[in-house]
Amino acid sequence: MALRTILHIEDDLLRKKSRPVEKFDAKLAKLLDDMAETMYAAEGVGLAAPQVAVLRRVVVMDCGDGLIEMVNPEIIATSGEQEDAEGCLSVPGRRGLVKRPMNVTVRFKDRSGETCELEAEGLLARCIMHETDHLDGRLYVDIMERELFEDDETGEDDPEEEQE
Repeated sequence: MALRTILHIEDDLLRKKSRPVEKFDAKLAKLLDDMAETMYAAEGVGLAAPQVAVLRRVVVMDCGDGLIEMVNPEIIATSGEQEDAEGCLSVPGRRGLVKRPMNVTVRFKDRSGETCELEAEGLLARCIMHETDHLDGRLYVDIMERELFEDDETGEDDPEEEQE
């Protein structure tokens, strides 16, 4: 495994659409391993291949319940709404208030090419949407309601809405 360099917002590669993975081989396994190591080292919860200069439809994430690897993810259903702060390893030092679906169903392949489906809610749903946006060249700053600053949590007036 190896740490990879994470591209920053000014890099045009982050705005390009990623291509599907067609070969499920040792090269893909190495990419997934490297991406996970890079994400953990950067203390992130998700990382998409374009963020490490690979224009392939590959993401890794860990929202606290273990590593999830998704190859060629496809959002097949969404419902509900949540609004919360988001940051990004490619946009260091910044956060924004972003609306996302509360529930997401995603179909993807694992590192072996097996088809999987996952239903997610809350933070994991947000992470899936954030990372799959990267695969289409979209960053959270493109859809945020507004920029958040250090003393600004979510910008919501009702703190009870944040409790789960």
